[in-house]
Parts: sequence; structure tokens; C-alpha cells
Amino acid sequence: MPLAQNPLSVEVELPRPDVALITVDGYLDVDTATEFQAHLANQLHHGRRHFLIDLSSVPFMDSSGMNIILRVYQETRKTEGSVHVISPTPAVRRILDLTGVSITVPISESVDEALARVDAEPDLPEEPSV
Repeated sequence: MPLAQNPLSVEVELPRPDVALITVDGYLDVDTATEFQAHLANQLHHGRRHFLIDLSSVPFMDSSGMNIILRVYQETRKTEGSVHVISPTPAVRRILDLTGVSITVPISESVDEALARVDAEPDLPEEPSV
């Protein structure tokens, strides 16, 4: 059996202690989604609250990839975190728009724009002192 023609590459960088920048390269589909999910789960396990997912090198994404993005979005909401998609290719952007994912998960054109959105998000309310 030949190797996958479009293997997935996932790189993780930490621009801040609670922010994971996940750069994905390749087809994000049913055959590669498990690897993508493992990287996200590992970062959640290590306490990352904000996920910046760079899809600029993903020519194709199916419902498997979208479901993983939505799952990590749901997990980060429990910790007042966030998920931001960065620079999706036109084909991926179209899928995100058609399925409504782009309504739930903000799309930014750059890492700096996504980080600015993280900074603009309200922090947890402080407990009143007695």
C-alpha cells in the first residue's frame, strides 16, 4: 500500500504561555484528522487556553477537520479561552462560510491580528472582595 499522497504536517509554537499557534500543512480530512486532534489535545492538556490555527497551507478540509476545530472551540470555552482560524485558503474559507463555522470561530488574516483579538477578549470577572 503506498504512503498517503498528501500527508499532514502540524507544527506547534507558543507565542505566549497560554497561546498555541498550530500551523497545519496538507489535506485535513478523515485520513489525517486524528493527528491534528492529537496535537490540539496535547496543548489543551498542557493548559493552553487560546488556539491560533493557521490553515494557509491547507488546500482541502472536510467535515472531520471542521468537527475538530469546533470541538476544541467548545473545550476552550470552558476555560474562557478562544480559537482563531488564520488565513484559510479560498477553498477552506468557502467551506467554513458555507457550514457556518466562520460565524462561531473568528477568522483572522495574520497571527498578529489573531493575537490582537485574544488581547481584546474580556478577562474573567474578578471575585468581589469581602
